Amino acid sequence: MEKTMRNGLGVCGTFALVLGPALLNLSSAAAQEAGVPKMIKIVVPFSAGGSNDLFARAVAQKLGARLGTNVIVDNRPGAGGTIGTEAVARADADGATLLLTSTSFATNAAVQAKLPYDPVKSFAPVALVAKGAMVLVVGNNTPYKSFGDLMKVAKDGKNTLNYGSAGPGSIGQMSTELLNSVAKTTSLHVPYKGISNAVTDMIGGNIDFMITTFASVGGQLKAGQIRPVAVTSQQQSKFLPNVPPIADTVPGYQVDVWWAMFAPAKTPSPMIAKLNAAVREVSVQPDMITLFAQEGAEPTALTPEQTGAYVGEEVDKWKKLARERNITVN
Repeated sequence: MEKTMRNGLGVCGTFALVLGPALLNLSSAAAQEAGVPKMIKIVVPFSAGGSNDLFARAVAQKLGARLGTNVIVDNRPGAGGTIGTEAVARADADGATLLLTSTSFATNAAVQAKLPYDPVKSFAPVALVAKGAMVLVVGNNTPYKSFGDLMKVAKDGKNTLNYGSAGPGSIGQMSTELLNSVAKTTSLHVPYKGISNAVTDMIGGNIDFMITTFASVGGQLKAGQIRPVAVTSQQQSKFLPNVPPIADTVPGYQVDVWWAMFAPAKTPSPMIAKLNAAVREVSVQPDMITLFAQEGAEPTALTPEQTGAYVGEEVDKWKKLARERNITVN
C-alpha cells in the first residue's frame, strides 16, 4: 500500500485513471441517450455582428454546455433573411438545425409576395428568446419637445413631417406606418440603405423623426445628439424610464422587437420541449440579461405553444398593415 501511495496512486487514483476517458465523455453520452443530436447548428439568416448573430453565439455556447453537445452558428445572409430561413425550413426535422431570427421573420412574410417557405407551416416554434421596445426619436433641431408636439403636426394633414427608416419593409417603416394607421396621422417615408445613414441625416436636420431600436441610436442618445420622445411598448421601458409609451397618447398602439428560435416543421415535440427548457434556462443568466439589455430587450419565458401563438399574431398584424398601407418589397 505504501509503495502504491508513493507512486502517487491509491485505489481511488487507479480508478480515476481508468474512468477518466469515460468521465470526459459522460455529458456527451448523456446527451445522446436523451436524443440530443451530436451537433446542433443554429442558422442566423444575417451577417455576423448584428443582434441576431450576437444573441445566437451567446446562446449557442451556453446551450452546448447545458445539453452536453456541440452547438455552432452558421451565418447565411441574403435576401433580407430569406435564404437562411429557407435553409432551415428544408432541413431534416431532427433537432440538429435551428433558426435564430428576429421580427423581420414576420415583416418579410407581410411585404414579400412570394416566399420559399410558409412562416407558420414550415417551422416548429422553439422559444421566444427575448423582446423589447423600440424608441421614437426626433432631431435636436426640430421644435418637437414631446410626442404630443409631434402628433399635433402629424394630424394637421399638410404632410409636412418626414421619417427615416432602414428601407422599405423594415421594422422602422412598418412601426411608423402602424402609428399613422392607428393615430390617423400623415408622414412621408424616406427610406435609406441602413439605419446609420438615416441617423446621420436626422442629426443633420434632414429627417424629422424615426422609430428604431435602442441599439441603433444608443450612442447618439447618450451624446445628446437626438431626443427620445416615446417608446413603442405598451408600458414604460426600464431602459428609458422617463420616456412615455406611444400608447399613452395613441391607445392600442404597440410594437415590440423580438428574437426567436425555430426548428423545421415536424420536429418531434419532446425535442422541442427539451430545447425550449434549455433556452429559457440559459437566457436568464446574468451575462445574457446584460447582452439583451444592449438592445433594450429582456428574456421571455414563453412555451413553444405560446411562442407559436405570439409569432402567428405578429405575422397577421404586419400582413394586415401591409395590405392596408400598400407596402410591398419585390
